[in-house]
Amino acid sequence: MRLARLAFGTAVALLVSAFPADADPGDGIALNGAYTAFSDGVWAKTNSSYHDERSVTQTWTITSACSTYQDCTGRVTSDQGWSADMVYMSGSWRVRRTVDNWEPCIDGTATPGEQTFTFWKGYPDAFPMMGFDTTLGRSGACGWNKQLNVRLPFTLTPVA
Repeated sequence: MRLARLAFGTAVALLVSAFPADADPGDGIALNGAYTAFSDGVWAKTNSSYHDERSVTQTWTITSACSTYQDCTGRVTSDQGWSADMVYMSGSWRVRRTVDNWEPCIDGTATPGEQTFTFWKGYPDAFPMMGFDTTLGRSGACGWNKQLNVRLPFTLTPVA
């Protein structure tokens, strides 16, 4: 037990020393500027089965700030006419928004979907960032007791 405490204390000391007091807490994490956001429909999965979807390329304008290296928030504005908040959690950014009339129903109506972009820096902390564009339908929508789940590979690259 004493050895575990010593190891934990050493790990905390190394972590603290890795972030100097005068360093920007969001250095390398905060995203600001224009980015190309690409959702690759060729490798889309619908309810865990590969199924081609339309690929989507957007230009995002991102503003974000960090108060610590773990507490970052921001805002995304897309050239497709929507904007949403973003948050940095567990090593990745997440952007959530509601897509109106996303899932068409057999009776001619449509229900919304909850779209989430989750992305992180690849190795060795370089661009493009990679992740997933996932949209979930509501359980019970269109009279089916199963959520429609569409997931596409996603990349985010700074505009040069």
